[in-house]
Amino acid sequence: MKVLLLLLVSILPVLIVAKYIYNKDKNKEPLRLLIRLFIGGFISVFITLFLTTILESINPFFKIDYDKLNLLELLVSVFVGIALIEESSKWIVTYIISYHNKEFDEFYDMIVYSVFVSLGFALFENILYVLQEGIEIGIFRAILSVPAHAFIGIFMGYYLGLSKIASLNNNKNLEIKNKVFSILVPILLHGVYDYCILSGKVVLYIVFIIFMISLYVFAITKVNKISTIIGKMKYKNDFCPNCGNRVVSDYCDNCGNRNE
Repeated sequence: MKVLLLLLVSILPVLIVAKYIYNKDKNKEPLRLLIRLFIGGFISVFITLFLTTILESINPFFKIDYDKLNLLELLVSVFVGIALIEESSKWIVTYIISYHNKEFDEFYDMIVYSVFVSLGFALFENILYVLQEGIEIGIFRAILSVPAHAFIGIFMGYYLGLSKIASLNNNKNLEIKNKVFSILVPILLHGVYDYCILSGKVVLYIVFIIFMISLYVFAITKVNKISTIIGKMKYKNDFCPNCGNRVVSDYCDNCGNRNE
């Protein structure tokens, strides 16, 4: 009974967030694709473990316990040893499965894709932590870790969406720029999250609370805005009414606004 309760605590928050993101999609994505993405999130865990093993074998510094590091050392350990590796792993899976998929024909689609990969990663991680540490950790992760994984995935999907729009506009430089942002922004957000939690400093705990509130607000705002954009990404010739950038599709490759 206890194991079932722990599994429920691990799985339920993931399902709630997945349902929220899925319900916001006006034109639902195929279930088979979403399952592939979710399983891809599991696979990204093993990519993370593989890359972490390589990193630790190259530099033993990344094996040191976090509580033995000073703040500068912790910064390097967290941003390189955790954020860079985890977000790169999720990015690789998201890109391979969905970026050139024929179903990716609306801006919001990529947010759904990247969040489902992130939630697959979060579920795998959740089960491991909660079964080992107990229900208290499960509640903590339900409130903070699972939403954080999803919200960071939203930013990854947002910039990959802009990258796709730029590619349709034949704007190679902007396509590359947004691809870079699609990995750098998640790394930055993930790094800040872990650094504040692992620092053991009251000041950084306060920063963490402000950071999480801001992350919630910005991520949900992006979802609410982009999920209302309905229309296939196709070629068109006009100017964006939002920022004035010249566009050749239904979406502006500069700000992502739909060209009505």
